Amino acid sequence: MSKPTPKILLYTEFEKTLKVSGLGKSIDHQKQALKDNQIPFTLNPKDDFDIIHINFYGPKSYLAAKRAKHRGKKVVYHAHSTEEDFKNSFWFANLISPLFKRWIIKCYKLGDVIITPSEYSKKLLESYGLKNIYAISNGIDLDLFSRDESAGKKFRKKYHFSEKDKVVMGIGLFFERKGILDFIELAKTFPEYKFIWFGNINKSLIPHKIRKALNVKLPNLIFPGHVPQPEIKAALSGADLYIFPTFEETEGIPALEALACKTPMILRDIPVFDFLKNKKEVYKAKNLAEFKTLTKNILEKNLPDLTKAGYKKAEEKSVRSVGKQLIEIYKTL
Repeated sequence: MSKPTPKILLYTEFEKTLKVSGLGKSIDHQKQALKDNQIPFTLNPKDDFDIIHINFYGPKSYLAAKRAKHRGKKVVYHAHSTEEDFKNSFWFANLISPLFKRWIIKCYKLGDVIITPSEYSKKLLESYGLKNIYAISNGIDLDLFSRDESAGKKFRKKYHFSEKDKVVMGIGLFFERKGILDFIELAKTFPEYKFIWFGNINKSLIPHKIRKALNVKLPNLIFPGHVPQPEIKAALSGADLYIFPTFEETEGIPALEALACKTPMILRDIPVFDFLKNKKEVYKAKNLAEFKTLTKNILEKNLPDLTKAGYKKAEEKSVRSVGKQLIEIYKTL
C-alpha cells in the first residue's frame, strides 16, 4: 500500500524582498513543482500541515522550525545559502561570514532532512558536519523558459539594438561574487559589441569599488535594473551571448534559463557547473583572458554552436522532475 501524500507548508520569511533574487525564483519553482505533481500545500502557517518546508535562515524561520518540531511536525530545511556564497556580496559580508556560517548551521540542523540545489553545495554542507542532505536542483520551468524569437525581437527594439548589433547579456545582483567587474571589463574591451546586465540592489549595501565600477559611463553598456521573468526570457531569446562570470553559486538558475532558451553561453569554470561539459554543452572560462577569447570567437562564429546539447541538460532539471524528487523525500518523513 502506497504512503499518502503529506500536506506541505512552504514557509518563506521575507518572501516579497527575496522575490527578485535567485532564491525567489527557486521558491516559485517549488510551488509550480508541487502543483504539477498534485502535492497539497499551503503558504499560511495557521493552516494544518504535515511537513514544514523552510527556504530561509532568518529568525522567524528558525522559530517556525522549532515550533513545528515541538508540535511533532517534520521539518525540511532548504539550504540555499552557504558561507562561501555569502562572501563577496554585501560590503560587510566577509567580516561576518564566520558568524553567518555558525548561524546557518544552527538553522539547518533543525531539519529532519536538508535539501540543497547541487552536489557541490551538498559537499560544502557535509564539510560543515551536517547530515541527511539531498541534492535536488531548484529546477527550470520549461514552459516559461523556451526560445521565443518574437519576444527576442521586441527586446532588441526596446533597448535600441539593431539587427546587426551583437548583444552580450548578464544577470545578477551587483555583487563582486557575481562577476560584475569582469563583465564591465569585457564591455571596455569590446566597444564594438553591446552589453546589458539585468539586476539591481541598494548601492549603499555594496563595497565602494563596485559602486565606482557601476558609475562608469560606457556607450555600449547599460544596466536596466531588475525586470520580470518574461523580460529575461525575451532578452535570452534576443541576445547573441549570455555570460555568467559568477565566482560562487549553490546552483545558478540563470545558467539553466539560458540553456532552456538555447542561448550561447560562457560560464566561469567553477565546481558547481561540473554537471555541464566544457566545449560539449557550454563553453567555460577560468579567467578574464579566457572570457575575452571566448566572447570574440563565439560572436564571430568561430566556434561550434552547443545550444542543442545544452538544452538537453535543462530538460533533466525541469520543475516536474524536481517535484517527483520532492515527493519521495516528503514521503520518507
